[in-house]
Amino acid sequence: MSIDAQILSALRQASRGAVSGAELSQKLGISRAAIWARIEELRQLGYDIEASPHAGYRLVSVPDVLHGDDLQSLLPGNRIIGRDIRVFEETGSTNDIVEKLARDGVREGVVVFAESQTQGRGRLGRKWFSPPRKGLWFSVLLRPDLRPQAATQLTVAAATALARAIQQVTELRPQIKWPNDILIRGKKVAGVLTELNAELDHVKYLILGIGVDVNISASELPRDLHATATSLRIETGHMVHRAELAAAILRGLDDDYTRIREGKFAELSDEWEKQCETIGKRVVIRVGERQMAGLVESLDEDGALLLRTEHGRLERVIGGDVALEKKAG
Repeated sequence: MSIDAQILSALRQASRGAVSGAELSQKLGISRAAIWARIEELRQLGYDIEASPHAGYRLVSVPDVLHGDDLQSLLPGNRIIGRDIRVFEETGSTNDIVEKLARDGVREGVVVFAESQTQGRGRLGRKWFSPPRKGLWFSVLLRPDLRPQAATQLTVAAATALARAIQQVTELRPQIKWPNDILIRGKKVAGVLTELNAELDHVKYLILGIGVDVNISASELPRDLHATATSLRIETGHMVHRAELAAAILRGLDDDYTRIREGKFAELSDEWEKQCETIGKRVVIRVGERQMAGLVESLDEDGALLLRTEHGRLERVIGGDVALEKKAG
């Protein structure tokens, strides 16, 4: 953890609301003058930090920006996901940046955020609306010890962590639409794009691309998305602190990744099913040119959807477009 991250963490955890320069100096092993210099740098970034000769430093407010050190200060020290956080003002796609990092051999757990994306993408080549400072657009690099067939477990983990974090921070009750959408009142508020590089018997690396519509207003949402998309601001009626939500998502995703690595996917699957609006519904699934209809029963041990077709067969589905089956008449 960087010096700035340690300072922000200490300010947030201060039992008396403030922490002295002497305490920070002793804890971090640097001079009080160096502490003061770092505080000044944080102020330049928009952090409102009061200084009192008697009480010390107190964190009054934080800016609505994504700052790697600040995000790290909100996360536990012993983690995989988020141990390396990089923030870009603008990118084409965060998945493309993480793809390059993966090929360069960067260890798993790196997270790349962008304040805006010019070429953000969703599943099946769809474009993701990613306006500046209005959402969370980020990608995570993982190197799981899994067979390619089991990689769907990570999409399940991401969707579950997203839904859980949104509920914790906003008290909204999101639902999961298989395989990768988070809905509120039937409209999409977040999604996951999973990209995989694998050999026949094992995953080399996997990239989770995550997009969350946080503070987009109704007037800012493109007209063609009004019927299908929403944002946390629209649903709550107020602005949501993006860094707090980002940290909650990363904490949850790290916890869920640990469960997968320990062979406890069944626990995660149970939680996912309770939040999934697709389970127990009659649906139509399109996979390329193929179309299947039937009743969604559950997930299998690899995270694939189990669909009981109209002919009574149990089909294992790992991806596709899902729509509720329309009733006749």
